[in-house]
Amino acid sequence: MTSVPPGLILIAGGMLLPLLRGRVRALAVLGLPLATLALVWAVPVGASSTLPFLGWELAPVHGTVTGRLFATIFSITAFAAGLFALPRARPLELAAALVYAGGAVGVTLAGDVVTLFVFWELMAVASTTVIWASDQPGAWSASMRYLLIHLLGGMLLMAGLAAHVAGTGSVAFQAFPTEGIARWLILAGFLVNAGAPPFSAWIADAYPEASPSGMVFLSAFTTKAAVYALLVGFPGTGVLVPIGLYMVFYGIIYALLENDMRRILAYSIVNQVGFMVTGIGIGTEMALNGAASHAFAHIIYKALLLMSAGSVLHATGRRKCTELGGLFRSMPATTVCGAVGALAISSFPFTSGFVSKSMVSQAAVDEHAMVVWFLLAAASAGVFLHAGIKFPWFVFFQRDSGLRPPDPPAPMRAAMWLFAALSVAIGLVPGPLYALLPHAVTYEPYTVPHVVAYLQLLLFAGLAFFVMLPLMRRTETIALDLDWIYRRPLAVLARDMAQRIDRSRRAAERTGQIAWARLASGLFQAYGPGGALGRTRPTGTMLLWVVLLLGAFVILHFSQSG
Repeated sequence: MTSVPPGLILIAGGMLLPLLRGRVRALAVLGLPLATLALVWAVPVGASSTLPFLGWELAPVHGTVTGRLFATIFSITAFAAGLFALPRARPLELAAALVYAGGAVGVTLAGDVVTLFVFWELMAVASTTVIWASDQPGAWSASMRYLLIHLLGGMLLMAGLAAHVAGTGSVAFQAFPTEGIARWLILAGFLVNAGAPPFSAWIADAYPEASPSGMVFLSAFTTKAAVYALLVGFPGTGVLVPIGLYMVFYGIIYALLENDMRRILAYSIVNQVGFMVTGIGIGTEMALNGAASHAFAHIIYKALLLMSAGSVLHATGRRKCTELGGLFRSMPATTVCGAVGALAISSFPFTSGFVSKSMVSQAAVDEHAMVVWFLLAAASAGVFLHAGIKFPWFVFFQRDSGLRPPDPPAPMRAAMWLFAALSVAIGLVPGPLYALLPHAVTYEPYTVPHVVAYLQLLLFAGLAFFVMLPLMRRTETIALDLDWIYRRPLAVLARDMAQRIDRSRRAAERTGQIAWARLASGLFQAYGPGGALGRTRPTGTMLLWVVLLLGAFVILHFSQSG
């Protein structure tokens, strides 16, 4: 079984899922991720299966420490998100989500770039279907824009991988050469999926249009699979540091401006991935451990936050902060779980974020990159402002909106409690997580100076929030994102091209009609009743022509014979 990609279990199960009904379907949704997790851990580190393909030796299953870490959390998240989705998700969404999760697991265990690309593109198709399956009014348009962005990313990645294989003759998925156009094309393809500039806006544009459960699936796989690919292919690439820092502050600024609770959390995904990209760019063992552990922890607490937001949307049908408030009275379980997720994303001590994200900051200190450290510290305060306080305050604790919805059904609550417990357990006992990281961990998060410094940072950020609370209150406004710069011109260009094509089609139709009319007229003139070829002739005239032609033939024949 170690030669079978574990992700295929989820993919095959997802394709068969629409044929199942009732408890059998629920059992498949929950059992397939657990079976995949068992298969992931059955692959020994260093083991590799081979498959001949067009003269190359592919490695569809290649065991690595980093790959096991990401495959593990992908499988766990597929289970928890499936549990959360059971009460309301459509069969199409569940099927696509399992295929999507299987593609992500396949990426993490791919030992060659061909297998990587196949699973990568499968993720793009399946994730688009997850958005399609939503009942949100803007889902179709958002999914089309989402698909276009990922087709662009896939095209860049395909071109880079083809150039890489042609230039090196190797299909192995490992750190790519430090120069050449292929390297930059591959890097660009990975960064598109990570939500890097200038295409960061696709996350906030598409993810909030998925269903409450669909967004939980979407938050876990695409951007984190890209983080994994960057960890393997581009560790220590210096250009990733400024890109990551841009993502960090981009996410903070737009999340603070946003009124939609799910768009706040979507921008927060970009922000948190920025920390990981920065760590990969620093490239030391401490930084790479920090990026990997932060990806693991982030998947859990971000899913937890989105589950709480999805529960609110499920119960109230509302998603704007200005329409919510006071929900802690009737949704206590959702409130507690959302608060745990908010503390974890803020790196509050004794939560998973504290023991993972701070490793990236420590790596900046070790490399004497004080500007990077200062920016990451400022960003940590910004995270507490928008996700740690703004989201729970305006959704659960601000002035009473009069809404009294109950907590969601038991499976949704169970999924939230599971991830809340994991967020706290990892924060209290980080050793098991550290044991899964790609390099030996010598970092001790719980030192007095470190804990005090973070508490000071978070408490003063909280004080600033409440002092500036009137400025933090959102109104019914729309924040234009940077995608406006290319979406508007492209829309104008598309309309212009459509008009030109329509004019060309009409002109071609007119030309064809004129040509056909002339042809019909000519045929009528020639073969019609009055035409030269259509008039009747006497039989004698026709016989005369036959005799003349026969005579001419005989004369020519004998003249050539003589």
